[in-house]
Amino acid sequence: MFARLVVAVAAGAAGVLAFAPFYAWPLAIVSLVVLFSLWAHTPAPRQAAAIGFAWGLGLFLAGVSWIVVSLHVYGNMPAPLAGLAVFLFCSYLALYPALAGWLQARLQVPSLMRLLLLMPVAFVSAEYLRGWVVSGFPWLILGYSQTPSAEIMAPLAGYAPVLGVFGISLILALTAGAVVAASKNLSTLVLLPAARHALVIAAVVLWLGGVLLAAQEWSSPSGKALPVSLVQGNIAQHLKWREDQRAATIEAYLELAEQSRGRLIVLPETALPMMLHDVPGAVLSVLHRKAAANGGDLLMGIAYADGNTKAANFIDYYNGAVSIGASPPQRYAKQHLVAFGEFVPPLFSWVYRWLTIPLSGFTPGPRSPAPMQLAGHFVGVNICYEDTFGAEIAASLPRAELLVNMSNMAWYGDSLAADQHAQFSQMRALETSRWMLRSTNTGVTAAMDEKGRIVKALPQFTRGVLEVEAVPRQGVTPYVRWKDAPVLLLLVLVLLLSFNQHRRAVK
Repeated sequence: MFARLVVAVAAGAAGVLAFAPFYAWPLAIVSLVVLFSLWAHTPAPRQAAAIGFAWGLGLFLAGVSWIVVSLHVYGNMPAPLAGLAVFLFCSYLALYPALAGWLQARLQVPSLMRLLLLMPVAFVSAEYLRGWVVSGFPWLILGYSQTPSAEIMAPLAGYAPVLGVFGISLILALTAGAVVAASKNLSTLVLLPAARHALVIAAVVLWLGGVLLAAQEWSSPSGKALPVSLVQGNIAQHLKWREDQRAATIEAYLELAEQSRGRLIVLPETALPMMLHDVPGAVLSVLHRKAAANGGDLLMGIAYADGNTKAANFIDYYNGAVSIGASPPQRYAKQHLVAFGEFVPPLFSWVYRWLTIPLSGFTPGPRSPAPMQLAGHFVGVNICYEDTFGAEIAASLPRAELLVNMSNMAWYGDSLAADQHAQFSQMRALETSRWMLRSTNTGVTAAMDEKGRIVKALPQFTRGVLEVEAVPRQGVTPYVRWKDAPVLLLLVLVLLLSFNQHRRAVK
């Protein structure tokens, strides 16, 4: 059993290479094939759960351990405590594949059904739960591995506008189940050659469907290309909130805005290190004049208060974005907040004895806000972590012609976090068939087209302005119309079928 656990940890860790910045997407299937093969040889539910936990621990320790940077380096949590916190967090995330392993072993179903249906569905159901429970952490959902790199469009990317990221995860899992079932060495199944060949053909057809769907145009231009300036301030996180650095930060963004040529200028999340009501009027006037001179608008990430600023008990604070320029002033309030970073979950206030994070008491904004009208177009705005939730981003469509993400990944230093986050934005562009425009503090500042391809990007940890001609688009993809409902329905149906089969078997 110990050897199986070690193999599971290694397979989970190798799965990280399927994501950005590596884009070795075949490893997503290899990782799942190893996991499913181990499950196939482990009939005991507790042992199957342990294998799922080991696989998840390998994936998350290798893939999201960068959280320690925000806790220790910028949150001032002692290093041993930060390391322990990250290990416990990754252990919590590993409980989801552990649950999938336990469930597929606990239900008594035929072996072929277990490999071809129950294992894939249990695995993806656990992924979905992980993206929903306690505000959700849908990081490293395997479907993200199918976003395009600079060199190649991954074969299953065509399914994104139809089924979304969880649908792609399901296809990857179904493929892994078919590979294990068709192999003479990876499972205990004894199949006729014709049955093995049929499984291979079915998998090939499923993947060819993704290639064919990739050629489908789900949206069309709704106007001429819009000149957009995406600003990357590159303000070091340890300096960002220091009062003695505030003037330098403001001056840096004023200079970058002045250089910008776009009709839409986008500054990153919390670009100015203060509340909106504390920004000097002269600064706002300069930004307004620049946006108006370019014939459009400037969108700036900044925290703002709603309520009586003289009486703190009547104030709601938002991590938001405000527009300045030719269009009427508008505001956006981040609706999906980050636990511990932007709000304190119930019963966890004790964490802040060791953790120092500025502006961590935000109020969530209203659900499904209307797109902003900027530079003559409807723009769906989202802030940082929000673009990991596909259904929430899709809620701004079909009105939104462009999508904008404003982020500050400086919290995580020079790690995998920024590239992984940019890959999630690629998936949102694919699902909605819209351009996604990302303005970040330290990277990845980039423009992605409706096929999820990175058209243009700034190098990380540099200061500059990315000038791009973004094409506003109109149209509705199946995913925008139905979101995750078709995939969830399929998961529920298979689980119900499996429970029914189990009930009959134990009678």
